[in-house]
Amino acid sequence: MSQSLTKIYLHIIFGTKNREKVIDQSTKPELIKYMAGILKKIDCAPIKIGGTSNHMHLLTTLPRTNSLSDIIKTTKIESSKWIKTKGRHYQNFHWQKGYGAFLVSQSHVDKVENYILNQEEHHKKKTFKEEYLEFLNKYKIEYDEKYIWE
Repeated sequence: MSQSLTKIYLHIIFGTKNREKVIDQSTKPELIKYMAGILKKIDCAPIKIGGTSNHMHLLTTLPRTNSLSDIIKTTKIESSKWIKTKGRHYQNFHWQKGYGAFLVSQSHVDKVENYILNQEEHHKKKTFKEEYLEFLNKYKIEYDEKYIWE
């Protein structure tokens, strides 16, 4: 075969530093568009981006030419620089150091899209911390909780 072809879907989750609720409702739509633009520039195909005041969910494809860590690093650095231009409120904005990334099968893409779309409603019942730990347990990822929230 002379051509390399892939279609890998990822659900990426990361929070604000110390899970601070700093992303305003008025800024969030712009942030989502900006993140989509970043992902497109690095050859990802953003499918759905959403979140709340303290974390974001990205459903995107993983291109064959970029590593997962580079994609997340670029997205976090560039979006952090951008949001700091949105006013004094964001002067000290930072994303948390870590992230979660989970493989999504083609048959579950619609389900994950809906999940991301309904983040505000979902988090009326569950904290980001509870949600994130559920993902780690669901995917059977071993972790030490004291290192997750640094």
